[in-house]
Amino acid sequence: MAWTLITGASEGLGVEFARIAAKEQRNLILTARSEDKLNAVADEVRARGVEVVVIPADLSDMDEVERLWAEATDGREIDVLVNNAGLGYNGPFDEGQGWARELNSINVNMLALTRLMKLAIPHMNGLPKGRILNVASVASFTPGPNMAVYHATKAYVLSLSEAVAEELRGSKVTVTALCPGATATNFFDDADMDGVRLLKVTKPMKAKDVAEQGWLQARIGKRIVVPGVMNKVMAFLPRLSPRGISTRIAAQVMGKH
Repeated sequence: MAWTLITGASEGLGVEFARIAAKEQRNLILTARSEDKLNAVADEVRARGVEVVVIPADLSDMDEVERLWAEATDGREIDVLVNNAGLGYNGPFDEGQGWARELNSINVNMLALTRLMKLAIPHMNGLPKGRILNVASVASFTPGPNMAVYHATKAYVLSLSEAVAEELRGSKVTVTALCPGATATNFFDDADMDGVRLLKVTKPMKAKDVAEQGWLQARIGKRIVVPGVMNKVMAFLPRLSPRGISTRIAAQVMGKH
């Protein structure tokens, strides 16, 4: 029996991915920093009769990333990897106090995701098939003043996902980038986004709906998934307007009242 590894599985989209996978009777490996929260999710999905392994890990530490993969694959075959863990920070780029959190964002959103992909692809090539679902963002499509580092990391995720998906064309492994917009999770509180104009003009989508769309489209190997009509518009508009104007609009949307 193959396994599904989900990062950032203690809350938000990660929990919804775990529920979807368990509904399909897939065995799960769940990871995040909070062991207590992971155990609560594990207890819930075990009720569906699936096997669940909890591996707490801080993905901002690359040694922890290596340990996670070693423990996850010890006697197990992983054919689905959901790179869901992600961090962000809202504030001016020249604000010194944000550096530690931005560094963690870079490590988790880019380095950990890339390393897990590097490890997963050769592993999955030895299986009948494999699937990688990377959670990017609508932020991938345009620079984001006031969340400059977050937008840049998500642009990296989208670019990497598309490039590797093309490299793997015709192979057993597919790569999908899920690009949600505002979603009803704890991300906004964690990223100090209280008062951001985006949340005044856009109603966040339900995490369940976002996860379901990403999961279903990844199953058929779609490379980019943008859930929601308004999010599709936000992803497409930067292609029509000059980049400077798109960036200026993003600055207003991501700024605070």
